Amino acid sequence: MRTIREGSLLWEPSRELVDQANMTRYINWLGVGRNPRVRVDNYHDLWDWSVGHVEDFWASIWEFYRIKASKPYTSVLGEKTMPGARWFGGAELNYAEHVFRNSSPAHPALLFQSEIRPLTALSWADLGRQVASVATWLRDLGVRRGDRVAAYLPNIPEAVVAFLACAALGAVWSSCSPDFGSRSVVDRFRQIGPKVLFAVDGYQYGGKPFDRRSTVAELRRGLPTLEKTVTVPYLFPDQGGTGSEDALTWEDILVGEGLMFFEQVPFETPLWILYSSGTTGLPKAIVQGQGGIVVEHLKYLGLHQDLQPGDRFFSFVTPSWVVWNMLLGGLLVGATVLLYDGNPVYPDPGVLWKFIADTGTSHFGTSAAFLTACMKAGLEPGKNHDLTRLKFIGSTGSPLPPEGFEWVYGQVGSDTWLASTAGGTDVCTAFLGGCPLLPVHAGELQCRLLGVDARAFDDRGRSLVDEVGELVITGPMPSMPLFFWGDPGNQKYFDSYFDMYPGIWRHGDWVKITARGSGVIYGRSDSTLNRMGVRMGSSEIYSAVEDLAEVADSLVVGLELPEGGYYMPLFVVLREGLVLDDPLKARIRHAIRTSLTPRHVPDGIFQITEVPRTLNGKKLEVPVKKILAGASVETAVNLDSIRNPAAMIRFAELAREAVNIREGK
Repeated sequence: MRTIREGSLLWEPSRELVDQANMTRYINWLGVGRNPRVRVDNYHDLWDWSVGHVEDFWASIWEFYRIKASKPYTSVLGEKTMPGARWFGGAELNYAEHVFRNSSPAHPALLFQSEIRPLTALSWADLGRQVASVATWLRDLGVRRGDRVAAYLPNIPEAVVAFLACAALGAVWSSCSPDFGSRSVVDRFRQIGPKVLFAVDGYQYGGKPFDRRSTVAELRRGLPTLEKTVTVPYLFPDQGGTGSEDALTWEDILVGEGLMFFEQVPFETPLWILYSSGTTGLPKAIVQGQGGIVVEHLKYLGLHQDLQPGDRFFSFVTPSWVVWNMLLGGLLVGATVLLYDGNPVYPDPGVLWKFIADTGTSHFGTSAAFLTACMKAGLEPGKNHDLTRLKFIGSTGSPLPPEGFEWVYGQVGSDTWLASTAGGTDVCTAFLGGCPLLPVHAGELQCRLLGVDARAFDDRGRSLVDEVGELVITGPMPSMPLFFWGDPGNQKYFDSYFDMYPGIWRHGDWVKITARGSGVIYGRSDSTLNRMGVRMGSSEIYSAVEDLAEVADSLVVGLELPEGGYYMPLFVVLREGLVLDDPLKARIRHAIRTSLTPRHVPDGIFQITEVPRTLNGKKLEVPVKKILAGASVETAVNLDSIRNPAAMIRFAELAREAVNIREGK
């Protein structure tokens, strides 16, 4: 393989792709169909217009995609402020209605495969019948606009059906995948008070069955607002009825024909609640609106990923990752959405590439970690599978290094359009990502997305070009959170994004915006643990670990490695006289795996004498992360602000042993 470096040109769009792209059609439409007309010569001019004339831009997306609203909007943007921007005032619509206006007998709505079930298709007609049936059952139960419905489900068609039924009613959806332990799920769902819980009986992963029936029972006990629980018999398909008035099976609620209806709701009516954990306290419950998600996903998926009716869109995700919500957005543009549930390397490392070939996937969304793992395993998907119909790969979750780009173009397909993206749970979309009109350079994100005024700021709030700074968004976006659930006065919301630069969104990533308008992400600038795209707050790790009698205190950080990996060490302070041995390490890993998620089991566990803390007692995760990544103590933290400076010095010593730490020695 040839050696490349950051910025090396790897791919340019063909004339055919440019001519047929939705982005080209949109630019041409702007030039002839708008009044006053907007004429742009290239993508960068279009981006300048989109952030300089925000209201005109989003009004154009509304018109271009023919948003269906039972009541028209009276204004595009009430006030251009953050937080507090209000979009498309007066408009009423429904997310699910926008999905089903794409119903077509020409191609299926969903394709699904798992370790348990063979590849099956669900037609648009069947999807509509099931959604109507579940929505009717929910409505008869008394679920109304604003009521919360929770799901503890894997990436299966039943999850899609239940979500669309909620959206049709104007109810609020929230989900966790069943690899999360009961404590982690209760911490999320108890905040929002769900009326109904959809739950799976178990699942299979890597050939091993995981019975979740006892966990579901714990969830029911831990969620006092529940009125009904619906069990999906997935691991035990022959399971009969529950015999309980408040616990039903999926088959119980699909009985009879439901009437499809779509509750018309104001543009900013909550659609779903996602979770993005901070470093202290409970996971933050992020609320996003029906209308904001509709217009943002039409723009992002339709224009920036060039997803078109009949395309086949696959992302390897679980319902705990925001990318699952974005995957379902493919239905908004009339694409077939592909679902896969299982281990991505079982029964062999090429299983997902085989799935892509067997299904004729055109758009594949994955993580940088998966692509680099395939690279390190020496896979040659393009040689071993027919990937001729695969035209787009989207990589997210963490920065994809230049070597990952090189592997895709060398071993997947030289004609494949690879778009590295950066966004987040917070906005359920990307800030920087792909464009079908632009070239691909190794290690770079092609562009800043339309309507997203993304910049790199220094610590004084000055915009940087070709220098690394804080990723900030200087103007509002329709999919930004409406609010955090249970956050009176929006104080947590403000503290999460606007405390560093008042009125400007700080996302928590290090970014470089190049002179040509592309971007490079260098990892998280805060202490959120972002592993395989699933973000978790350190406080959840501490809660699980410090429940063990042997552990007095702990500290965890996540390190983005130059080769695209992610290393998460855990440091523990033990009770006096105890020594960290292999059996205790195993118990710690087991506690995290069972009560939280296998994704956040640490790569290494190390004993320390004390955790560094601020004068008011907060753990100093961000300075520790910086020191372990190579920064000096003096540049990482002010020692005068630390209660126990010697503890921080210890991490400087550990940083000098970084190779040994990463190898678990």
